[in-house]
Amino acid sequence: MKRSARNLLLMIATMLGFGATTPALAQWVTSPVTAPGVEYRTFESQAANHTVSFHIWLPPEYEAQPGRTFPLLIWLHGSGDGTLSIPWMSSYFGTAMAQGAIPPMIVLFPNGMSYSMWCDSKSGAVPMERVVIDDLLPFVDANYRTIGGRHRILEGFSMGGQGSGKLGFRRTDLFAGVSMLGAGPIQDDFMQAPLGSDIPPALRTQIYNTVWGSDPAYYTAQHPKTIVAREVAAVVGRRTVVRQAIGSLDGLLPMNQEFEALLTSLGVPHALTVVPNIGHSASSLLPAMGPSQWQFYNAALAEACRPLSDADGSGAVDAGDVSVLLLDFGTVGSPADVDGDGVVTGSDLALLLLDFGAMCDA
Repeated sequence: MKRSARNLLLMIATMLGFGATTPALAQWVTSPVTAPGVEYRTFESQAANHTVSFHIWLPPEYEAQPGRTFPLLIWLHGSGDGTLSIPWMSSYFGTAMAQGAIPPMIVLFPNGMSYSMWCDSKSGAVPMERVVIDDLLPFVDANYRTIGGRHRILEGFSMGGQGSGKLGFRRTDLFAGVSMLGAGPIQDDFMQAPLGSDIPPALRTQIYNTVWGSDPAYYTAQHPKTIVAREVAAVVGRRTVVRQAIGSLDGLLPMNQEFEALLTSLGVPHALTVVPNIGHSASSLLPAMGPSQWQFYNAALAEACRPLSDADGSGAVDAGDVSVLLLDFGTVGSPADVDGDGVVTGSDLALLLLDFGAMCDA
């Protein structure tokens, strides 16, 4: 009974996003998870110089329609054992697709280890961001029928929620939608434990050293706040669909509200949903958001379909887009910033003319 109770507590802690209090060591290869539609794969990561595992869920249409390509939803797990949530998450998204709430998508579950924070560690020992962006995504595109381009949604909970912001805002060329659920850590000082955190001080210190080298400057540099402020022109110009959601009883609520205030001050279109009477649990938060929460996924996929040169959002690259570009010439954060360098220049006009006549590529 004692062992069963302990295992139950560890499972609850992991679902809450805090995870078991085990050392933050590298775990590039996890055990396989068995669930309907889920495959367990490994690949060779150049960034890590190691074999790395991941799981992937394929919709029934993948086998039934062998000539079809699919959008990609990347789910970044929270701290602790990230494999525990895969059966529930794959079933949750699969049910929504079967009911027509969202189109069929491939769902990718990267291995983010227990406490990588989805960040390249300062020491270089765990280059997690490079493993996901530079190695895993190209491997999935090469081995599965993904649409590619920006037909990707990046979503995560807790550690994965802040990872979604970190990676998604940095790479607006790869992701049309960024979803930060119960995101943390996004406090300004990692060593300042949020309300309700059950990570012991010794483990918090270990994580701080392992990931950020106990360096507050490196922590700040890798913070979603810093990244979105630096990349705001690309985030706005490329119309990245951004959402936050969190439970009203979640101890991370204040820092998520601070982040929402930053997005507002930067002029980044976004939505924040605070769900009443929900704590720090993805399996409670998502269903409690109700059917309307699927609007985010559909909006992101619709935006992914839009050619970047479609500055006026009409669905096609035409004379209207040239007019917008000329009116916004020299402007920062305009949809006419086709190349995403932060300002509308002649290079954007050149790219727009090359795309002239292009339409939705879904």
